[in-house]
Amino acid sequence: MTRRQCLVLLAAGSSIAATPGDPWAAVLRTMVDDRGRIDFARLQVDPAALDATVAEIAREAPNNAPARYPTPADRIAFHLNAYNALAMAHVIRSGVPKRLSLLDRLRFFKLSDVVVGGKSISLYDYENDVIRPLGEERVHFALNCMAVSCPRLPRIPFTPQNLDAELDAAARLFFGEPRNLQLDPSRKIVRLSSIIDFYTEDFLKRAPTLIGYANRYAQAPISDDFRVRFIPYDWTINALRP
Repeated sequence: MTRRQCLVLLAAGSSIAATPGDPWAAVLRTMVDDRGRIDFARLQVDPAALDATVAEIAREAPNNAPARYPTPADRIAFHLNAYNALAMAHVIRSGVPKRLSLLDRLRFFKLSDVVVGGKSISLYDYENDVIRPLGEERVHFALNCMAVSCPRLPRIPFTPQNLDAELDAAARLFFGEPRNLQLDPSRKIVRLSSIIDFYTEDFLKRAPTLIGYANRYAQAPISDDFRVRFIPYDWTINALRP
């Protein structure tokens, strides 16, 4: 699948994902550009749709309304959309910093809570105690903390009906971007996003090596004898700037 096909597939999910009145669909459609950058300046003055999304997440989630989310795809799609929306709102609550310093990251992920289905939880615990145990490693190509090195934020919500195809497209898009995968044939080195380093154990549950996992989605095969290095993570907030 080409990068263009990935983008088309991600966009095509929007008609299944949500009705036109869905506030999260409206946020993604109007506040995110085709490069995944977020118009935080506009969100600060027009937060209604994002506020409505956050209120819905706080009110109902798989933990307090399990009958509404009967399948793994229902639950994963909910949590992906919820995490991304809460992270976006969290950036605004943090004053839209230019970059998340080490101290900022501690506050952002660990020391400040969000509310999911009536339960207060940090973004760190939400990802590691709720989302990762669902056993779908491709969530790491969909979860977005609004930093530049995060996976590209799609302009449509994730959908339970088409989740497998959407996550597959997200993975192919991720490994198709030079910022996430760089080959140095002369030195037999492949540089991968630090996301692959952060969650190595999740990827190695699906493939014997990180190169083996990357080869599932990379546009060209990577030789098994390449050494893996990791690209430093850019914690700059991925804001659309004038």
